[in-house]
Amino acid sequence: MNNLATPGMLTAVWISLIVYMGVILYFVVRGARRTTNMADYATGTFQFSPAAIGLSLAAGMTSAATFIINPGFIAYYGISAFLSMAVFLPIGAIISLIIFSKRFRKIGSAVNAKTIAQWVGIRYNSASFRLYMAFLSVLHLTFIVLIAVGLTQVLSRALNVDALPALSGIVLFTFGYMMFGGANSLVYTNMIQALLKVVVAVVLLFSGYQLFTNADAGFFQQLQQIDPKLTAAFNTDSPLYRDFLKLSFVS
Repeated sequence: MNNLATPGMLTAVWISLIVYMGVILYFVVRGARRTTNMADYATGTFQFSPAAIGLSLAAGMTSAATFIINPGFIAYYGISAFLSMAVFLPIGAIISLIIFSKRFRKIGSAVNAKTIAQWVGIRYNSASFRLYMAFLSVLHLTFIVLIAVGLTQVLSRALNVDALPALSGIVLFTFGYMMFGGANSLVYTNMIQALLKVVVAVVLLFSGYQLFTNADAGFFQQLQQIDPKLTAAFNTDSPLYRDFLKLSFVS
């Protein structure tokens, strides 16, 4: 394995990682104290501020893919992927929350559901529909694998360690604190992650500021020199962003 991290960077990463783990564990313990039964573990105690819930939701909707995987799609397919992920996806998410969230919570509180599959089964009085939703939930394992691989690649290079120890540490730490704290801890830890993501997003945006202020070669001109399709609204070479339907609804 190529050691990419310098000694100074290695020290900074280890310190940041230890501080992060310490903060997360503090909030996990705090959340676990509110967990007294399985209902609290599954859905939380509903005693959080709107800001905490909003930040937690934002962290859950963006995930690590926003910073590790999605930028790769945008770098590969250009403006078309940016429009899909940074314009149409947020619009669709906000509209969905406005339309469905209030009704979803009202019915969920009435039926006292602990999982999405249980909510669907009770709401539509269908055991087969509940089983189908449970099966779809299991398929989230594929996304977990995707995120774990992405985080492993980043962390292993930042710490100059092999992939297996990095992956083991990520899995044990994440699943460990979730098993201990449940939904209450999830809200706290997601809130911390959301704040960190805001900081990272600002840093990333300002790190590329000079690309938009270069008077000799503008940002879009530079993209066109690489590939004219990178500046097109629809990238015909892409399996995901070839036309408006795929770019806005399918993706």
